[in-house]
Amino acid sequence: MKLFPLLTLPLLIAACSPVTDDALSFDESSHETCLTVLRDGLNAKGKDDFWASIHAAEALTLAGKGDEVRAFLEPKLETEKDDQKRVGLSRELVRAGDREKAEIMLGILKGDDQHGFVHAAESLYKVGFDGDEAPLVKHFRSNDDPRLLLMTAAALAKHGSPEMKKEGFATLRSVLEKESDPATYRLPAWVLGRIGDSSDIPRIRARIPDTDDPLVEAFLYHSIGLLGDEEGRKKILTNLQSDDATIRTYAAVFAGESGITEAAPFLTKQLDDEDLDARIRAAQALIVLSQ
Repeated sequence: MKLFPLLTLPLLIAACSPVTDDALSFDESSHETCLTVLRDGLNAKGKDDFWASIHAAEALTLAGKGDEVRAFLEPKLETEKDDQKRVGLSRELVRAGDREKAEIMLGILKGDDQHGFVHAAESLYKVGFDGDEAPLVKHFRSNDDPRLLLMTAAALAKHGSPEMKKEGFATLRSVLEKESDPATYRLPAWVLGRIGDSSDIPRIRARIPDTDDPLVEAFLYHSIGLLGDEEGRKKILTNLQSDDATIRTYAAVFAGESGITEAAPFLTKQLDDEDLDARIRAAQALIVLSQ
């Protein structure tokens, strides 16, 4: 799907030039182009487009369009029955300003249906919660699913009580250092890249030789890049040019969060990507970099 003729791309790139305060010079036309990508993503109707639509909602909130996001998602939450999708909807409503919706995710963790547990814990890590941390602590201490362990650890490390913050970080770092499965240890790397500190750079870097999976390698390099490692930041730029749409998508997210203004030309080109989620994340990154 081609959204923007290639002849317009140089104009967009020129309008997204770095300035001295490490933000992008971002004119109104370029901003509206990104909003168009995000609104198209929000309204995507394909059977496999639900999570891309949720990502578009996230990006629109970051662009200051929280009222628009709440108006769009609230009716969907009222009719959605699938717990994983209810988590996605409630998460973005929380991000858009409706803090009470965090209770939906906590309520899912209090229930008996495991279908939504990991999604709920991950989403509470992302947007926080104002209620009792007991449902997260319960799963943190008693589950057999490594993904649920790590996502509850992440939520508690970021938003929990002082005691649970300490335990959450200890678990994330222990799994990162000791886990043999790259698909598992990439998760604490992803989290620590966002909420860890410079001491986590060597921990994450040490695991890079342990995998030959390009996606896992991308997770690791992107995470140290977000923590300020120069090689990781360069890898984010390289991965924006990957042949793998998933890697391009994650590279766009990390480019925005890392403040890499040099990524603007690649992100602008990615607004015309064949992959919907890659387009959405590129638009998100450009908006974040312009703020």
